[in-house]
Amino acid sequence: MDSSFPLRKIIHVDMDAFYASVEQHDNPALKGKAIAVGGEHRGVVAAASYEARKFGVRSAMPSKTAKEKCPHLIFVSPRFQRYKEISRKIREIFYEYTDLVEPLSLDEAYLDVTENKKEIESANQIAREIRQKIFEQTGLTASAGISINKFLAKVASDINKPNGQKTIHPDKVESFLEELPVEKFYGVGKVTANKMFSLGIYKGKDLKKRSIEDLTRLFGKSGAYYYNVVRGIHHSEVKPHRIQKSVAVERTFFEDLFDEQQIDEKLKSLSEELQNRLQKNNIFGRTLTLKIKYKDFSLFTRSITREEYFSSAEQYFNTGKQLWELRPFDKPVRLLGLSLSQLNTDEKKLVSVQLKIPFKEFEDQ
Repeated sequence: MDSSFPLRKIIHVDMDAFYASVEQHDNPALKGKAIAVGGEHRGVVAAASYEARKFGVRSAMPSKTAKEKCPHLIFVSPRFQRYKEISRKIREIFYEYTDLVEPLSLDEAYLDVTENKKEIESANQIAREIRQKIFEQTGLTASAGISINKFLAKVASDINKPNGQKTIHPDKVESFLEELPVEKFYGVGKVTANKMFSLGIYKGKDLKKRSIEDLTRLFGKSGAYYYNVVRGIHHSEVKPHRIQKSVAVERTFFEDLFDEQQIDEKLKSLSEELQNRLQKNNIFGRTLTLKIKYKDFSLFTRSITREEYFSSAEQYFNTGKQLWELRPFDKPVRLLGLSLSQLNTDEKKLVSVQLKIPFKEFEDQ
């Protein structure tokens, strides 16, 4: 570990199978059953209950594959307004303890509780209180990881899931990371893990033996990241004001589209929806991207960047049409999406002060 950098108390809170758990909570008939949030005949699984996960059903899996793995799987249509409503309640609980909250999605966030509003010294106790309040107010369970940085907190939150928490103490960081399988390192995907296995790197201690030059040669920019995190070095701060980098809307269709008129109608509808979302928050952008997913799941994206900001549904539609004309294939379309990036939010310098205070105590669980 880098002893020159002040230690912090970071909690990563992750809701357990969030969308699926909301559905089971709101409809008791679904409790204890294998359910998937998503469309049964088209699209992908947005979330799977723990009962469905036992059969190998995972989020982002095509619905058809999920049904093959678990024939008795029950599909439930997503209700994003409901998930957002509960997510807001959960965040209100976080803010009772600290303003240094960095949401990653509706169902997970980092909290820096080095200094906190309740002046509780034990980060472990704070995590327990937060999880208890979430359960009392929503009926849902959450898991938490507690450690000295975001990387370790994120890894820790997975260890005692569901409905558990794990603390990695400052004095246990080194031994914990040395024994951690490389596929458990946050940021190491399946492809990278397989490459590491082929190089004889199975655990943190194997990764630690490699020089920074060696890792950079093998894994490019990520090499330096792997070199540091296996030594417990990860200085990324909890950023309470995450600046939005893009806004996207997309639709998966129940029947594949091939007709040009249908495409026009869908692009027009997406353009209007994108404009509505941007208008509400006074957001503009310079880069428009069209996303096309074909019936065979092949993906095509193409972008146009302008000097001036896009500012109307008509502009999104006309530019989307130009990008559509550049598509490489005339195949049935399964999904269409439009997204705007290079946003004016990049110009808003939202600065947060991060408190760096040494640990007084890091209680074991």
